[in-house]
Amino acid sequence: MRIHPYIILTSAMLFFSGNFIVGKAFEGVIPPFTLALFRVVAASIFLLPLCYKTLRLNHSLWKKEWKPLLGISLTGVVLFNVALYSAVNYTSSINAAIVDALTPAVAAILGFILLRETLNKIQLGGIILSFGGILWIITEGSFAVIRSLSFNIGDIIMLFGIVCWAIYSIIIKKHSYKFPNIAGLVMTMIIGAIILFPLALYEWITYGFPSLFDWNTILGIMYIGLFPSAIALLAWYKGVAEIGPAKASVFFNLVPVFTTVLAITFLGEVFTYHHLFGGIIVLIGVYLSTGMKSRQRQKQIQFKKEA
Repeated sequence: MRIHPYIILTSAMLFFSGNFIVGKAFEGVIPPFTLALFRVVAASIFLLPLCYKTLRLNHSLWKKEWKPLLGISLTGVVLFNVALYSAVNYTSSINAAIVDALTPAVAAILGFILLRETLNKIQLGGIILSFGGILWIITEGSFAVIRSLSFNIGDIIMLFGIVCWAIYSIIIKKHSYKFPNIAGLVMTMIIGAIILFPLALYEWITYGFPSLFDWNTILGIMYIGLFPSAIALLAWYKGVAEIGPAKASVFFNLVPVFTTVLAITFLGEVFTYHHLFGGIIVLIGVYLSTGMKSRQRQKQIQFKKEA
């Protein structure tokens, strides 16, 4: 039975959204570097049977292209996920997901700076509008917060995370054509695990090794390893193949919506008018800043996002 690509892509966004919820649920239970390590190890185990032969046969390719592989792994696999899991220790998963929606605008800015891509007045206005929406959310609409510079540290960490993701996206845009999709993803995860292990080891020495003898913990780790890191990506590839990257990228706007619903349902988080107003402003700004031409130009920027 053929499943409509819109259903496939919507499901992928739902699975991506769950990453914010699980990350928040592990607050104070599993520290960020350890959780990021568990995620990439679990995802590699799930994906390895699909690409083991390709992974082994391309040994010379991995050796030759180690620099972009390291860059992809460091920015997208390590820093983004550690930033996400760190951010939700200090802010709500709703805030983190809405801040994450700013990614295309940040990617457009870095594309302008690093790749000399053009930005028209509408795109520039959209970027400014997006940042205005994020500023509204992280200050809760209070000018007193701006004057005192007392921002929520979790939102600032998430902003750092999306900058890392935008850099990752640029590297993907320039180099992803060199690598087989699933095998290339698994290789970046293996490199990410190598980077994360000593950092996670420090957390184990400092805080103790987290207890894994709990079904909620086991299921949470399995979720972030299987759904946002494996199934959602495979669904994303299939959806892009059927309707194209420009149309498919629009579905990422569902992530803050799904995350909000899941956070209210499972975490008891409160959705305020600050989130509503700021979120609408961010999404409008993102739409204007990417535009049709820019969305076509970003077909590789969003192509491998793990959320």
